[in-house]
Amino acid sequence: MIEKLGNLRRTHMCGELTKDNINEQVVLMGWVQKRRNLGGLIFVDLRDITGISQIVFDNEISVESFEKADAIRSEYVIAIKGKVVERQSKNKELATGDIEVFVNELKILDKSETPPIYIKDNDEVSEKMRLQYRFLDLRKSYMQNNIKIRHKTAKIVRNFFDENNFLEIETPVLNKPTPEGARDYLVPSRVNPGKFYALPQSPQLMKQLLMVSGMDRYYQIVKCFRDEDLRANRQPEFTQIDAEMSFVDIDDVISINEKLIYKIFKEIKGIEIDLPIKRMKYDEAMESYGSDKPDLRFEFKIKNISNVVENSEFKVFSGAIASGGSVRAINIKGYENEFSRKKISKLEKYIKTYGAKGLAWIKMNEEGISSPILKFLSEEEIGEIKQELDIEKGDIVFIVADKDKIVFDSLGHLRIEVAKTLDIIDEDIFEMVWITDFPLFEYDEDEDRYVAKHHPFTHPVDEDIPLLETEPEKVKAKAYDIVINGDEIAGGSIRINNTELQQKMFRALGFTEEEAWKKFGFLLEAFKYGVPPHGGIAYGFDRLVMLLTGMKNIRDVIAFPKTQNATSLLTEAPTEITEEQLKELSIQVNMSELK
Repeated sequence: MIEKLGNLRRTHMCGELTKDNINEQVVLMGWVQKRRNLGGLIFVDLRDITGISQIVFDNEISVESFEKADAIRSEYVIAIKGKVVERQSKNKELATGDIEVFVNELKILDKSETPPIYIKDNDEVSEKMRLQYRFLDLRKSYMQNNIKIRHKTAKIVRNFFDENNFLEIETPVLNKPTPEGARDYLVPSRVNPGKFYALPQSPQLMKQLLMVSGMDRYYQIVKCFRDEDLRANRQPEFTQIDAEMSFVDIDDVISINEKLIYKIFKEIKGIEIDLPIKRMKYDEAMESYGSDKPDLRFEFKIKNISNVVENSEFKVFSGAIASGGSVRAINIKGYENEFSRKKISKLEKYIKTYGAKGLAWIKMNEEGISSPILKFLSEEEIGEIKQELDIEKGDIVFIVADKDKIVFDSLGHLRIEVAKTLDIIDEDIFEMVWITDFPLFEYDEDEDRYVAKHHPFTHPVDEDIPLLETEPEKVKAKAYDIVINGDEIAGGSIRINNTELQQKMFRALGFTEEEAWKKFGFLLEAFKYGVPPHGGIAYGFDRLVMLLTGMKNIRDVIAFPKTQNATSLLTEAPTEITEEQLKELSIQVNMSELK
């Protein structure tokens, strides 16, 4: 029988009770984790968001409660009133393991069918089931802990920015589509037939307008949307910590954000990070780690050996260099015995997914140096390679020859894969680095033009401004990313703050003045009326929380995430809409095109 609360009101949370509460009368409410009937006693683990308390139904204390307790099962919602006593058989695994509650009143508030997934942390159920029954998955203690850490992190961020004179300002969700980013999510306007809003990929232009407006310091924790092909740890809707400051340059933005990062790690992880955080230029990151998101928890730096083999008779090497590419290598020092031919073959297959045509290797063991490519190299070249890469007994070297982009991608991912294979990554440390001096542009082969590396509003390094329209590939940006353990946690830049420079930037990107005004006219209009130097940063909040909780999947720190197909298994969104709704929006769907 389902009962009402009546006059019963909760006095404590299940995870709060300690020895200090012994002999107190308490009221607890929650879900039945498990139930054990030992004849004259029924033991129940009662759970809420704070933890578990063991409650006991004793036939000699309350016959009515004991008989009702015989009917309760896992996930029933109940309320109990009883006396806290010291537990004879203590449970050190529980925060409340020193006590238990003997019940004198029980109310069954709701029943539960047998859940399709177990409510326990190590249930090993498929992710599909977890997302379909997310409301049950969120009852697990580790998932609730993730959500608590997310909440606490957001609270720290808000308090920090408030203490540093930032204003929390909301920006529009329905806005104008703008180019030069990922694909927009579009929203049709019923009252303006044939016209569409775009959901924001970022509040970028709005926060710049706030600086034009004299708001000086702005932040918000904001939902953003990108309609892109999803990879691991990407979501179509995600959360940013977004901030912007006036009258600043790079050092000012980095300085205040280092203080925020320090505060977050101290309060969430109990770690005092060393300030200032080290900085590394983009070119060094690519040359040494093959990535602008280097994981610095282990070594295995990339070395360029192009100068050694540029004239080699081994055409795989010399041909790559002659075609404008390079030959680079990683020495995995001391781990030669860990890599059989089978493992090397597996690594070769892995890097081919990044465009590499093959993987050369050299081993040095007690018998000497061995490699399938030795027969193609002269003794002088072998000697120089040994010296350049500091090859010693017990080392294995991996080499890739190709275009620089392919070499960097391949070896950058290889060093991480090797570190994972060797299990040498310390998950308890946090290696942080600012990456600076990014290229302002990158060449898009599909569009056959230069596109913005970050976005079109990034300020070039001052001395490179004359190169904007003549040698754009040489222009560096006033941009910076904070990378932690190989993940980009936040990125930002100093923004362009005058019309003339912004127009130069648009021309370098291939926009005519007319196109620029059509797409960004509201920003260019604002730039006529005095714009302060300004810059900011945006954190991937979901990714930050994933790092803080130690999770490997971003969906584990979002209450109701989407799948990699951008669908919700819980709500079955997106879904078809009725002809009547389509008609209201002046939209026709050509179903034949969808088949």
